[in-house]
Amino acid sequence: MEAPIVPPTASDEKKSFKSPEFLWCIVLTVIVICLAIFFYNQINTLNKDIKEAQDVIATNTKEFGDLRNSTKIRDLLKLLAFQIGSQVSLTELSKSLELSRSTVERYLDLLEESFVIFRLNGFSRNLRKEVTKMDKIFFYDTGVRNAVIGNLNFIKDRDDGGKLWENFLLIERMKKKEYQGTLHSNYFWRLTSGAELDMVEEENGKLTGFEFKFSSKSIKPPKSWKENYPNSEFSVINRDNYQQFVA
Repeated sequence: MEAPIVPPTASDEKKSFKSPEFLWCIVLTVIVICLAIFFYNQINTLNKDIKEAQDVIATNTKEFGDLRNSTKIRDLLKLLAFQIGSQVSLTELSKSLELSRSTVERYLDLLEESFVIFRLNGFSRNLRKEVTKMDKIFFYDTGVRNAVIGNLNFIKDRDDGGKLWENFLLIERMKKKEYQGTLHSNYFWRLTSGAELDMVEEENGKLTGFEFKFSSKSIKPPKSWKENYPNSEFSVINRDNYQQFVA
């Protein structure tokens, strides 16, 4: 004979609400809801930052010229953002965007006049092996650059940290020199053999080569740099000594 089913009493239900299992379910539910709200807000913030960056760029560039195709200039910005610290080929940009070379050059001029990007020329004293035909492109504001590509992660969580570090040091050094009111010129230096320096600073006839490293690794100047410019100086800028370089 089966035992009769006894319905739970109010006292039993009260005890079940106080059980550890029930309380853990409540805690986990609250955590999941909080995480969902957090990530939802993060995505909304990221999308807002990207839109604001694009709107600022579009507004600034339109003040300098009639942009008939704003989509193309956004695509151009993305291509440039992914190539910071690298030499940029106008021919490749024009092919990727399906625009004429002259149009790409005009868009680059507008972006530079709007203080969105700046170009770094190659340094040369007419040595055949020195590469100077293509400029490097950097952003005045790396936050704008990151918003354009939709990546606002911390530098330790990125695969482009070295390029961002280079961009940061270049622009901050330029600000320092402008503030000091010194007459100077900035370049990058590269040979066809692959030897290179991130930055060459020329001031009062004096040359200084800089290599930017996010790590504290010590390196020597390229042998070809010292051979061709024996009176120049060389320095490695990293996280340990960058403050003196930019401030």
